[in-house]
Amino acid sequence: MKRLALLILLSLCLVSGVVAKDAQSTEDPRIEQRFKNLTQQLRCPVCQNETLADSNAELAKQMRDQIREQMKAGKTDKEIIAFLTERYGQFILYRPQVTPTTYLLWFGPFLLLAAGLVILFRYIQQRRNTIVDAPLTSEERKRAAELLAVEPGRENI
Repeated sequence: MKRLALLILLSLCLVSGVVAKDAQSTEDPRIEQRFKNLTQQLRCPVCQNETLADSNAELAKQMRDQIREQMKAGKTDKEIIAFLTERYGQFILYRPQVTPTTYLLWFGPFLLLAAGLVILFRYIQQRRNTIVDAPLTSEERKRAAELLAVEPGRENI
């Protein structure tokens, strides 16, 4: 009897958690879709490698609530992003804008790749110029033939 009561209580707890989450997310499907898209574009300031949607940090929860409130108040996504970047800086954006302060971030890897290719090209060119292509002398040919000759009873390995 106690087991049955415990199972019923556990089931009610699980169902109430699912219902509570659904109640929060089904207020307005358009707002929820906008909310989901926007929180995927923003970085959690605490976790740094997670989106705002994926983070379980307390600050991320507060920011999500704030975003939801601003959406209900009728603010556009651009206004919300402008508010958050003003408050937290460009770091909050998962894809930072291309500005003079972020040129190195956006174009740095390409510059490093180009510099590496130039260095590699010059190294190969320098190596090619140092190698002298001279024919073998008769002594060198004889020595090579002796080294390559197979002795009777012995196989090439």
